[in-house]
Amino acid sequence: MKQLILPTLFLITLNAFSQSPWTKNKNEGYVQLSFTTIGSYDKIYGNPVYTPQRKITDNTLQVYGEYGVTDKTTVFANIPFKILKTGDFTEDMSAIFPSFIIDEASENLLGNIQLGIKHNFSNSKWLFSGQFSIEANTSTYKENSGIRSGYDAWTFTPLFLTGKGFDSWYIQAFTGFDIRTNDYSSNYKLGGEIGYKALNWLWIAGFLDGVASLKNGDVILPQENLATGLYVNDQSYAAFGLKFIGEFNKSFGANIGLGGAFAGRNVAKAPALSFGLYHKL
Repeated sequence: MKQLILPTLFLITLNAFSQSPWTKNKNEGYVQLSFTTIGSYDKIYGNPVYTPQRKITDNTLQVYGEYGVTDKTTVFANIPFKILKTGDFTEDMSAIFPSFIIDEASENLLGNIQLGIKHNFSNSKWLFSGQFSIEANTSTYKENSGIRSGYDAWTFTPLFLTGKGFDSWYIQAFTGFDIRTNDYSSNYKLGGEIGYKALNWLWIAGFLDGVASLKNGDVILPQENLATGLYVNDQSYAAFGLKFIGEFNKSFGANIGLGGAFAGRNVAKAPALSFGLYHKL
């Protein structure tokens, strides 16, 4: 049954990796190169929806890897490179002259590097695992353009994971917290996924993913950063999406993910599209 679920570890999501309860076998490894794009957008979820000063393009090229230390314990790492752009003035901004103007700019910057460990505690009828990861404060902020490549904070993420596999489909879920430093608010996380093996080489999955800010931080960010909405405080969303994985052979494959949101706060009101290539070692 474990082999049935294995491909789901490598499907692209809007996060760095899939929150799956299944671990790698001892001495098995996996490497993935992926690209996620949120095209030029001019709306940000809020109450009400608001407009950044310039159109924003948010792309991410990331390298993700995992390795089985034992049959029950897997370590993983994710290195994101952000490709960010502030473009033309949005329609709302074109008609007025704001008190400050951010620059039009393009930046290629390192995001928040992530390291983590996952351990399986039970594998009877249902799989139960725990996961803990750390995102380092490795991002960069550009004052003139308001571009920020990640949170100006360390993030500690404990998760509880569960799942079950069947003949040709699976179900999995997770819950936990993002705990951030530097006066950023922490988040509560909850999500789930159902996948189906449509063909011998093709998996299709649908997912729901929610993040709710605990609003326990009062970080003061520059007005230029607030004008882009990139990695600001109290971000929340209720997301949904589809994921596809095609297996070329036992070692290589490709995946595609498409995600959107029912609602959100301080996040882009635009879909995200992801592509990835992976190799199982």
